[in-house]
Amino acid sequence: MKLHEYQAKDILSEHGVAVQPGRVARTPDEAEDVARGLEADGATLFVVKAQIHAGGRGKGGGVKLAESVEEARAYAEEILGMQLVTHQTGPEGQQVRAVLVAEGADIAQEYYLGVTLDRQTSRPVIMASAEGGVEIETVAEESPEKILREPVDPSIGLQPFQARRIAFGLGFEGEQVKQAAQFVMALYRAYDAIDSSLAEINPLVLTEEGDVVAVDAKINIDDNALFRHEDLAELRDIHEEDPTEVEAGKHGLSYITLDGNVGCMVNGAGLAMATMDIIKLAGGEPANFLDVGGSASAETVEAGFRIILGDENVEAILVNIFGGIVRCDRVANGVIEAAKNVGIDVPLIVRLQGTNAEEGQQLLDESDLDIETAVLLKEAADKVTQALGATVEGGTVNG
Repeated sequence: MKLHEYQAKDILSEHGVAVQPGRVARTPDEAEDVARGLEADGATLFVVKAQIHAGGRGKGGGVKLAESVEEARAYAEEILGMQLVTHQTGPEGQQVRAVLVAEGADIAQEYYLGVTLDRQTSRPVIMASAEGGVEIETVAEESPEKILREPVDPSIGLQPFQARRIAFGLGFEGEQVKQAAQFVMALYRAYDAIDSSLAEINPLVLTEEGDVVAVDAKINIDDNALFRHEDLAELRDIHEEDPTEVEAGKHGLSYITLDGNVGCMVNGAGLAMATMDIIKLAGGEPANFLDVGGSASAETVEAGFRIILGDENVEAILVNIFGGIVRCDRVANGVIEAAKNVGIDVPLIVRLQGTNAEEGQQLLDESDLDIETAVLLKEAADKVTQALGATVEGGTVNG
């Protein structure tokens, strides 16, 4: 689950991370009130930032510097409601429903600092770079030697000497070394406490006054850990998510929209990935990732069909079920019932393997529905591409 910048900063602040003073605003009036409060505390420069789950907001016109309360209000009025387009939103953009109004920082130097999970070592890793304000992916591609990496043993946590090593590696000197090390320690505490999968500060800045402060923040929380953080689960903003994926979640389905034309319904994430791979190998393009879970009941299958058919790009559907926990004949009955209720108007190919697979295939073959069955996964993928009007010879598609 992704958090907005203002939400991330609130959480980081609670764990001792130094952040810019500021608050969220959803109307120009609220933005003016926030700016006036900051002005009363001594602020003379304000930054108004669109709150969407995407990077590149500044380049898209979603971040503005204001030199007065009135200008902050005007920028908020301009940004609120806009369809902000960045390299991460796609051409359709994302509507801005809130802005963060914060005190402007007098920046002397920018840095990058982040904590994430290194899946190769199954350990958290601190990543830092003196190339702040730049996409870390760009730095990694063009100047990988400029990225510091500090692995963390999760059984003992981040140690002070490691935090100091990062601070020195970033080039901090004197009093700022202590500040930077404390900042790193606080960021890791927050990352660990909320079961985050990513806690990123870009940029982390050293101000002209000598303070180390986060002027941006990005936090992703592991969805599988949200049962431990009911308060954080309430921060979810479904407006920032794919509506189809939100609907799938209501039915307990794991769904991700893709760009292809073959709808996929599979039980098990690994099998779903393999199914998508073989569809591509056969010449098709998966339209989605859809894991209906181990039970694959009639209700979940019907919900899956409705969600898949909601994608106007889908020209065929492949159902691939392995009957380990669930019996294939029950799945077959569920597919037949769901297909009748939904009214499927595209070619449907079903592959069942596992417990009672033969009985399940017989039920499908003897139904009065237009359903193609398959035994082998490659056979199922070939039937999908044939249904799309393609022929495959030696792995090359000839249409």
